[in-house]
Amino acid sequence: MALIPSRLMPGDTVGIAAPASSFDADLFHSGIEVLKSMGFQTLVPDDIFIKKGYLAGSDAGRARVLNRLFADPAVKAVMCARGGFGSMRILPMLDFEAIRKNPKFFIGFSDISALLWGIYRNCGLAVYHGPVITTLGDADQKTLESLSAILLSGCIPEIKPENGITLGSGTASGPVIGGNLTTLCHLTGTAFAPDFGEHILLLEDRGEAAYRIDRMLTQMKLAGCFERLAGLVLGSFEDCGIEDEIFRIVRNIFREKKLPILAGIDAGHGTPNITVPFGIRADLDADRQVLSFNEPFYPEC
Repeated sequence: MALIPSRLMPGDTVGIAAPASSFDADLFHSGIEVLKSMGFQTLVPDDIFIKKGYLAGSDAGRARVLNRLFADPAVKAVMCARGGFGSMRILPMLDFEAIRKNPKFFIGFSDISALLWGIYRNCGLAVYHGPVITTLGDADQKTLESLSAILLSGCIPEIKPENGITLGSGTASGPVIGGNLTTLCHLTGTAFAPDFGEHILLLEDRGEAAYRIDRMLTQMKLAGCFERLAGLVLGSFEDCGIEDEIFRIVRNIFREKKLPILAGIDAGHGTPNITVPFGIRADLDADRQVLSFNEPFYPEC
């Protein structure tokens, strides 16, 4: 079982890290106001406003902020300012031992997927695929309600997409993990290479042509990333061309496996972008088109 962070209470402090790209100040401050409206205090380190090219400061500086927020007992959750690029550059600089000793909510998506995977893999800590600060200001109600419910109750509602599509019949059980396809693919061959054996994998992406999605999935398949995969769920593939073409590619990549595959989860670069726990066991029923989490880690859940 994964380490489960303690749920938040109104008035708790959410620390903000910028482990990847620099960000738009107006979008950032709009997102901070949304967090405050949920009843949280925020801790915004001055360091995150530093810009170094397309990054939010140096690699060492971005890693130092994230390590510091995890070590700070006053911080109960850590959210990321933005994705973009840069997360994988700081993976070797993270203090995984300190993170393991200070389990708390860690939330983000897109390029942050590298950190979600790295922290889960090295610390056994449940992490959360959900919005970043710069997307909160114009987030829809479903996105905000999902984030607030996860943080304040810790209870995970059943995920049943309104427009679910069954690409592969069957059921599966296992911890959910995954995130942005492009980011995870670029970890292949590194010390943080993904291995999703016995897991339910969630994938999403944005702005990638069908042939590039095919190429990335093929590379990961040849590298053994999908060996013993339990199941697959697809989030949004925004601006990636014709949806049916993406589905055809996915079916072809996994044609040799009797793998339950469910598409249409509201997670990723589309709207809504619900918060999905990673590292927590779930049941996937592709035929009923439902993903339900089955670890009652809080007594009232």
